[in-house]
Amino acid sequence: MTDAETALATPVFCAGAYKPFGELTAAEARARGEEIGEAGGWGPLNRAAAVALAWRELADAMRSADAATVAALDPETALEFAQRLWVVPPGGSLL
Repeated sequence: MTDAETALATPVFCAGAYKPFGELTAAEARARGEEIGEAGGWGPLNRAAAVALAWRELADAMRSADAATVAALDPETALEFAQRLWVVPPGGSLL
């Protein structure tokens, strides 16, 4: 199983570049959710809709916690979102 420290260090594509998941801001998380959500949410893209929603929920959680970045959230919450967003595979491995 992946730990929070590993999840926070995992690179995520955002705003045209890769940056560590832990450095993303709430605004970047919301924008990522909107970007993925624009792909659609029906048929084979149903999974994308769930991931887009999770990005928006991450942004909301960060605002509620007054967290400037994902790394400012408590480690359990950050890891939970990393798994929901497939930043790290749920369960720790795709194999």
